[in-house]
Amino acid sequence: MITISLCMIVKNEENVLERCLNSAKDLVDEIIIADTGSTDRTKEISGRFTEKVYDFPWIDDFSAARNFAYDKATKEYILWLDADDIILPEDAVKFKHLKETLSHDIDVVMMLYNIGFDSQGNVTFSYYRERLSKNLPQFRWRDPVHEYLQISGNIINSDICVTHSKQNKAPSSRNLQIYENLLAKGTKLSPRGTYYYARELKDNGRYKEAITFFEEFLDSGLGWVEDNIAACGELAKCYQSENDSQGAFQAMLRSFQYDMPRAELCCQIGYYFKNLKKYKQAVFWFSLVLNLEKPQDSWGFHQEDYWGYIPCLECTVCYDRLGDYEKAEYYNDMAGTFKPASPSVLYNKKYFETKKQKSTSLS
Repeated sequence: MITISLCMIVKNEENVLERCLNSAKDLVDEIIIADTGSTDRTKEISGRFTEKVYDFPWIDDFSAARNFAYDKATKEYILWLDADDIILPEDAVKFKHLKETLSHDIDVVMMLYNIGFDSQGNVTFSYYRERLSKNLPQFRWRDPVHEYLQISGNIINSDICVTHSKQNKAPSSRNLQIYENLLAKGTKLSPRGTYYYARELKDNGRYKEAITFFEEFLDSGLGWVEDNIAACGELAKCYQSENDSQGAFQAMLRSFQYDMPRAELCCQIGYYFKNLKKYKQAVFWFSLVLNLEKPQDSWGFHQEDYWGYIPCLECTVCYDRLGDYEKAEYYNDMAGTFKPASPSVLYNKKYFETKKQKSTSLS
């Protein structure tokens, strides 16, 4: 059986830290916590689970803090979590089995990170993260913000999930400020850093600047394919916010040069035509999704609803607007195969039943 160090960096996490540590304490052999300046009860809570609580002065660099924690690890493998992450009981069972059976020739285990959920608790947004890795000196965290672990060797995907369970934190401009401090010092951002800086600009409503940096990232030709595809979608949103519909459309189409079409982008194009009331064109793009082959074991962002439920529901709306109620009902029934309890699906069922009743009474 392998041994595992859990390494975390924390600051003012008294509301969520205990929940996180309780979910992981029986899965690991050592817990290491680097505190970057808490002023609440975070260190007190940490001390209930481990003696290995260290102070790390915050220097606007998440990678530096994570590498500091990793340097304290003494076990064969290292697991990382954020304070607002949890390992659900069903995933803990899988994790224990992995720990008991993992071959020592495996260098890295990728685990799904579930971060978006619908009202019924179904996962709507997930992606793989480099979650469990051998305790090797070459595995280091890179980039000061939106950091990633530089990995290599024998890497496998696992069906174990880490669940992000954020508790209503207010949006922060912290990441944007870190990037801007770096740029003010003359630091050149990595291609990945350029991409995430553009995302931060967009999320803070600075669309023109975001467009500049998304374009710079894509034009560099140095981006990871999944980031390239996602950047096209984000770039399109920026153009739309600037009322440049042509720029938005071209950005969406640009995504197809990197790989096979992704459902998220096809739906985005479908919405583009739907908003123009060009319902036939919209139906083409929404229905196209239903014939796409879903990427297997991709490490990119994955939004499950866009691969079935959403395009079916949007085809329902578009065909209804076109007056083709038979096809509209067909697609609503198909949407129901993905989410039978969906309020939208149930509402539409009643709508079509009422429409049929009226049609029958008139005839």
